[in-house]
Amino acid sequence: ERMKVGGRTSEIQRIIGRSLRSVVDLSRVGERTLLIDCDVIQADGGTRTAAITGGFVALVQALKKLKEKGIFSATGGELPLKDFVAAVSVGIVKGEACLDLEYVEDSSAEVDLNLVMTASGKVVEVQGTAEKEPFSKEKFDELFNLGWKGIQSLIQIQKDILKL
Repeated sequence: ERMKVGGRTSEIQRIIGRSLRSVVDLSRVGERTLLIDCDVIQADGGTRTAAITGGFVALVQALKKLKEKGIFSATGGELPLKDFVAAVSVGIVKGEACLDLEYVEDSSAEVDLNLVMTASGKVVEVQGTAEKEPFSKEKFDELFNLGWKGIQSLIQIQKDILKL
């Protein structure tokens, strides 16, 4: 009997896949499938954003292995990366904008957003919900700017770890 993937799991897989594909030159990867297994071992909210940010590191490590094997030599030899990508959760908790919501904050947030962006500041995906009352564009902008700062910090950590 085949194991079925639930709706939430399937949605998380799709956002991770979309996020990672958005920064890879797929034409240079060729007829290859890269499987990135994202297990968030220590989670306290923000699992999908952690999976995207960590999944990108795993993706680059896999691409580096392919590069060592000469896979990309016919297309210039460099890694087929267009950009870096990372994700964060932001929200409004007790009227305050918060970055990287913990589970208890996420479950009581008035507004909850997940932002996926590239190092060059391009938006890959925004998922957001007003849990109780609609929120203003000004609040959205505040959350977006806070999230962008968090993403920039995460991308710097990715660059340091990957030595790129």
